[in-house]
Amino acid sequence: MSETHETDIVVIGAGPVGLFQIFEAGMLNMRCHVVDTLDAIGGQCTALYPEKPIYDIPGYPEIEAETLITRLKEQADPFDPVFHLDQQVIAVEGEAGAFTVRTSTGTTINSKAIVVAAGCGAFGPNRPPLTGIEAYEESGGVSYLVTRREEHRGKRVVIAGGGDSALDWVLGLHGIADKIMVVHRRNRFRAAPDSVNRMEALVEAGEVELVVPYQLHGLEGENGNLESVVVADLDGNERRLEADLLLPFYGLRMELGPIAEWGLNLEKNLITVDPATSATSTPGIYGVGDIVTYPGKLKLILSGFSETAMAAHDIYNLVYPDKPLHFEYSTTRGVPAD
Repeated sequence: MSETHETDIVVIGAGPVGLFQIFEAGMLNMRCHVVDTLDAIGGQCTALYPEKPIYDIPGYPEIEAETLITRLKEQADPFDPVFHLDQQVIAVEGEAGAFTVRTSTGTTINSKAIVVAAGCGAFGPNRPPLTGIEAYEESGGVSYLVTRREEHRGKRVVIAGGGDSALDWVLGLHGIADKIMVVHRRNRFRAAPDSVNRMEALVEAGEVELVVPYQLHGLEGENGNLESVVVADLDGNERRLEADLLLPFYGLRMELGPIAEWGLNLEKNLITVDPATSATSTPGIYGVGDIVTYPGKLKLILSGFSETAMAAHDIYNLVYPDKPLHFEYSTTRGVPAD
């Protein structure tokens, strides 16, 4: 049964940045409805790595992704957001101040502005091109995410990749997995310097094995049960790493889906925005978080948080065109009680 709703802002994406957009809008007396294709809030933090430690959230020296989502939800709750989960925005009609958003379940939402906070859009892992990998994926011998660290206690784990996700899980599974082997094609990593330093300390202490310069070459086992990961260097020399689990972290495959058809200016599958306002090329539509780009853009959650504030202050003029905005700090304005 179709439903029709009225609100100030439709936020597309219920990840951490989308959740913080609710707070920033609420502080300016604007209400939000949030649409997400997943059946739970949190985006990648919930779907891919709920126990992943995050180190660059101000005020939290370390916080697990799942806990961060819980805190952001608590921060948004006083502003009574309405969530439309397990559905996708398939059409946007109208103009700034009078948009109609339609979803795949028949829901219609009339709003004055739209904020795209869709992270990577529809996402999925980049799979290594290994023969027969599907059988190991089905049995759990190959996985692209870690939802519960404790499930890997005592296992021999091969982690492939040289970015932040790979090194985050080297550190996250240390002390839980029986053995951790890191496969990378070179002895240089693209992760945060502190993570690299901590991993190198574990390698020096003999607690993590660094397998470089090698690449994944094959998988061995019976009936989908992984027994070893075969790696090879550029000269074709092979090694067999006895393992119970392979975690390949080669990034996510991004697909914008219907967003790509909305006429927004795009650059390499990202939405270009004005960094001063988070406005896209279409009046009334804004973009925040990893899905946007502009000169100097950093793909950090904290950058996305800042972008939501910029968007909210610009959207205020659409929602309250005859009411000047008097800037106030949260410490003086306060937050509404539940």
